[in-house]
Amino acid sequence: MSDHVYKKIQLVGSSQTSSDDAIRNAIARAGETIDNMNWFEVVETRGHIDNGQVAHWQVTINIGFRLND
Repeated sequence: MSDHVYKKIQLVGSSQTSSDDAIRNAIARAGETIDNMNWFEVVETRGHIDNGQVAHWQVTINIGFRLND
């Protein structure tokens, strides 16, 4: 078994639907250019309020991925 090196990046996903959807949007977009993604952690959740209702979600996440060998 070989040793691996991992990297962690921070992204902000957004959605008008939900915080979960904001996370999924960030992961899906990162997956277009980043290989070997293994995990994520939620760092911060924010939202925009319009007329007393949640209008928009923003979620900051860290994504961990293994560097190519």
